[in-house]
Amino acid sequence: MEADIKTLGGGDGQIITVFTQKRNKDDSESSVNQLIIDCTRSKECLEKLYLMFKDSVFAVAYSITQDYHLSEDCVAETFVRLTRIKRFSASKGDGKGFILTVARNVALEYRRRFKREVANDIIQNYGDDERTVEDSIYINQLLKELNDKQRQTVVLKCCADMTFKQIAKVMKCPESTVKSRYQKAIAILKVKAGDNE
Repeated sequence: MEADIKTLGGGDGQIITVFTQKRNKDDSESSVNQLIIDCTRSKECLEKLYLMFKDSVFAVAYSITQDYHLSEDCVAETFVRLTRIKRFSASKGDGKGFILTVARNVALEYRRRFKREVANDIIQNYGDDERTVEDSIYINQLLKELNDKQRQTVVLKCCADMTFKQIAKVMKCPESTVKSRYQKAIAILKVKAGDNE
């Protein structure tokens, strides 16, 4: 593991040295993979996974269900299902992609089961800043201009910070399809947002 050393100037000539550790991507992925395997018998591992991925799982679920409360249920169900996983190989698996695939499948199942209409709910933000809430409403309205697959692709790319390759695996389609779908979605969003660059 590598470390960055940053020196910051403070008041009255004080100098503060901050050590930050860089995690190797491989270390992070392997620890997620191991947490998935261990969460079937350890509440602590499940809690760590929950804290790491709850926001991404919610974003994926919301992009599919368009219902705040149903998306919360999808988050809970996703992590319940992780405790029942029987086939997952830590050496071959992409833990993040696996969790978000489970989340996507749960959301699709819930949407079919409850047959909800596309709601006018917003992704709620409990911050104090009213501007953040206004931005959430605006972004949500823009995302409604996209079809389901485009919206899911944008959310997986922007909110869940997944690569095109990971998204292709989650959505079970070629990587080139994901890239073109994403580019088309961004073009639509720019037009709707009035950004004509």
